[in-house]
Amino acid sequence: MQKKSSLISSVFHHLYLFPSKISKVYKEVYLLSRLRNNSTRFHKAAVAFMLSIVFLSMNAQAQKLINIETAHNAVVLQVNDSNYVGMIYFGPKLSNAMEYANIPAMYKRGDDYSGILNSAYTPAGSSNLVEPAIAVTHADGNTSLDLRYVSHTTKQQAPDIALTSIVLRDPVYAVEVTLYYKTYFKDDIIEQWCMIKQKEKSNIILHKFASANLYLTANSYWLKQYHGDWAKEMRPEEAQLTHGIKVLDTKLGTRADLYQPPSFMVSFDKAATEDEGKVMLGSLEWSGNFRIDLEVDPLNNLRLIAGINNFASDYSLKPSEEFVTPAFLYTFSDKGKGDASRKMQHWARENRIVNGTGSRLTLLNNWESTFFDFDETKLATLIKDAKKLDVDLFLLDDGWFGNQYPRNNDHAGLGDWQENRKKLPSGIGYLVKEAQQDGVKFGIWVEPEMVNPFSNLYHTHTDWVIKQPARPEHLYRNQLVLDLSNPKVQDFVFGVLDTLFTKNPNLAYIKWDCNAVIYNAYSAYLPKQSHLYIDYVRGLYKVLERVRAKYPKVPMMLCSGGGGRVDYGALKYFTEFWPSDNTDPLERIFIQWEYSYFYPAIASANHVTDWGKQPIKYRTDVAMMGKLGFDIVVSKLSETDLQFCQQAVATYKLFSDIVWHGNQYRLVSPWDNDIAAVMYVADDKSDAIVFNYLVNNRYGAGSLSPVRLKGLDASKKYSVKEINLYPGTKSTLDGTKEYSGDYLMTIGVNPDVNARRSSVILDVKEVK
Repeated sequence: MQKKSSLISSVFHHLYLFPSKISKVYKEVYLLSRLRNNSTRFHKAAVAFMLSIVFLSMNAQAQKLINIETAHNAVVLQVNDSNYVGMIYFGPKLSNAMEYANIPAMYKRGDDYSGILNSAYTPAGSSNLVEPAIAVTHADGNTSLDLRYVSHTTKQQAPDIALTSIVLRDPVYAVEVTLYYKTYFKDDIIEQWCMIKQKEKSNIILHKFASANLYLTANSYWLKQYHGDWAKEMRPEEAQLTHGIKVLDTKLGTRADLYQPPSFMVSFDKAATEDEGKVMLGSLEWSGNFRIDLEVDPLNNLRLIAGINNFASDYSLKPSEEFVTPAFLYTFSDKGKGDASRKMQHWARENRIVNGTGSRLTLLNNWESTFFDFDETKLATLIKDAKKLDVDLFLLDDGWFGNQYPRNNDHAGLGDWQENRKKLPSGIGYLVKEAQQDGVKFGIWVEPEMVNPFSNLYHTHTDWVIKQPARPEHLYRNQLVLDLSNPKVQDFVFGVLDTLFTKNPNLAYIKWDCNAVIYNAYSAYLPKQSHLYIDYVRGLYKVLERVRAKYPKVPMMLCSGGGGRVDYGALKYFTEFWPSDNTDPLERIFIQWEYSYFYPAIASANHVTDWGKQPIKYRTDVAMMGKLGFDIVVSKLSETDLQFCQQAVATYKLFSDIVWHGNQYRLVSPWDNDIAAVMYVADDKSDAIVFNYLVNNRYGAGSLSPVRLKGLDASKKYSVKEINLYPGTKSTLDGTKEYSGDYLMTIGVNPDVNARRSSVILDVKEVK
């Protein structure tokens, strides 16, 4: 009886300490029960009431925090007394989740006059004073939005995958936003997106509709972004963010990454290095116009808003209609850029890229051998050259179609996807059989989203073409874009692929190109022109979903005049992408280096071509850092060069699995050194491949110091041997020596790269 009385007294004591308004009610009940202590029944009822309120209150307090955790990281949201959801933490996971609640009080950066500066999804037109994540005009013309917490749930979708959904609702207008956070636990990856729906009496207008709104805290922020153009992809720039807004965006409609990719990094407190520092890698999964706002606010916090670009894209939302944004993908590491990139690469192989854990086909492409000038006889010879190289596949590139408007150059034929009878009188089927007889597979190039004005399709279906009716046509690469917002155009584009496969069921590979941007944006199909940029991409995805539903395993390369469309929104339908039309191997070292922060090697299609002045060994060694292909005139190779290429294909097939599925370590940066070095390590640390290249031709340039390796087992013994040697040459390295993993990671090994040995591949094997 005494213990029970002590418990009750303790409960009442803690109620007096409650700061919330409802605690006043608790206190009044308590005092009333004390005044009526002669009534045992009343006292017991009061105590029971108080206990139930305490437990409900404790549960409510527990729900104030929404913890979204992965193996090492956490995003923590908090619901305040006004039911606003704010982001209070992003970074390494705490061992005691209850302590996240202590974080906000530790920062004394000043007052947030709006009360929603750290909003998990900042609305426009309410108390917000900064860049919004969402802006609307309601059916009655009101432009304000106020989003309050309703509920949240977390569901386990797979052993490694969980989905947290948070419902926010406007208390006045019938608008609801659900925030989604999909976590991939072991890879520390989060995908974040939202769904907007409304039940007002008529349409509302969405003016902005971001996928994610993050609130990040540090002393300073460093942005690494990329810019480019044709043959100049992934050129990095890194600088400290200052107060105000930095916007990364594109307005090209298609081939949207041409000038600006949707991938970037933010370092915290200082610029992160490969192996040190706190850094977030982010990328938007969208193949059209995107926008990323990075705003250092008055309290020196970073507000990051990422999503579809709202430029010229006001979207009308009908009653009960849902608008789902694309996902923003991100990861965090406090161990530098290399660790963060390995997380993203592993996630992509396991969860996003088609057959990311499988294998890839080596190939010979005809483009730089023939361009548009070929016929059946010439192609049959090239197919035999593919067999001579011992690659897996022959790829027929642009120029195989069009009759009334033959595709003899890039001015005509796009849209008319019938075999050119003059070039290919026996059709594609003949070439597929020729390839089969020679023991190789056959693949083909298409650009089904595009049309030339010199084509039957253009003259038959001008209404399918994106162009302003009252403006002169403005062509890009002599072509225009088909209107994929139109379901009939979607059927046509799907039919291009479906017809090829139906007629040629043994077709083994597709190279899907996209070379034009959208000028004079106008859809003859859409009643609301501001929907075009968004509905075009949605239409593209619908086509690709149909292709993958019917042909789930066919390898497909995502090409867009080079790297104009490299994003995870598109890559979920493709096995690989084309980083750049610039295949100069020296340039490719830099381009592939930067892409590798966001995409795994198995997805990077690298071809040996005649670009550049480097020897065939250098060109081949560079292409081996991903999915190897050739685009050369095999018949013009010297006997020794041909022998080397044949040996290189065989050598590549021995170690390619490590490149495709291993852990990548960037050892020596080409941006700061005379050499570049990249390493791939098998999961069990028993095997590794190290690529070393000379990137500076000045006198005496080379590997003057040993290259320290990474990712090995310090306690194991390893041999280090040079492989892929050019015929008639010998390695200058002693391949008989054994080294501990500790030695190789602390001291390293010198690959002896210099002007005479401009590329060196090392095979590191555990000695058992």
